[in-house]
Amino acid sequence: MHYDPVKNVFASVIKKFPVLRIIFYQLLDLFFLRSWYVRRELKSLRKIFSEKNIEIYDAGTGFGQYSFFMNKNMQPARILSVDVKSDWIKDAKDFFAKIKASNIQFEAEDLLQIEHADKFDLILCVDVMEHIADDAKVFQNFYRALKPSGFLLINSPSIFGGSDVHSDDDESFIGEHARIGYSKEELESKLHPLGFNTYKSQYTYGFWGDKAWRLGIKYPMQFLNISKMFFIVLPFYYLLTFPITYLMMMLDFNQKNKIGSGINFIAQK
Repeated sequence: MHYDPVKNVFASVIKKFPVLRIIFYQLLDLFFLRSWYVRRELKSLRKIFSEKNIEIYDAGTGFGQYSFFMNKNMQPARILSVDVKSDWIKDAKDFFAKIKASNIQFEAEDLLQIEHADKFDLILCVDVMEHIADDAKVFQNFYRALKPSGFLLINSPSIFGGSDVHSDDDESFIGEHARIGYSKEELESKLHPLGFNTYKSQYTYGFWGDKAWRLGIKYPMQFLNISKMFFIVLPFYYLLTFPITYLMMMLDFNQKNKIGSGINFIAQK
């Protein structure tokens, strides 16, 4: 089972209608618990810089969801949003030009090859590092790209069941990943030798969050991979299940998970 074919269906629709793209961002923020955690940390980090104009690097922007959020909620700021997929970057450029977001720049970049130096106050990297085999090289590039005292916010699956890694069937998303995920200790072992310090670490998708992900994301994805006709019944599925999913996400979001299938990790240079 794979995310990308389904993602491409959404991409083909939202690029035609800007208003649908905004609604799509709002739905992503609502349905994906990781977005709840990431947006909370972004708001918290923004307060550290007070009224300073900050430079942000959205490393692996995808559809531009977090760039859209940061443009609205983290001003004053300039944002460089990059992705290895040039077609997604083109779509994002077109959309953000239409909404006149002049402080955001989009470029196709490979995180293994970037050469930015002492440029950014904050690097955001959401659900990207698990796809890159040579993560050590990317972490080195991130360290070089940050200004002194700058922050790196990583969101990734964890080693505790991330991506259904322990599944014995064909339903796992792990086929798209270079690794299972990370533990707090593994991230520290990779980042601390470079000069990073741990600012904050939190496991996400604990007991309740994992159940919410299965009901709200995994099962619909499975159906959509079987047949795109499921788009027709998807609204009725969520009408029945989302109240339960939302309650479980709220429980996860408001408690401290000892372990979870995701991790939010903030490092400081």
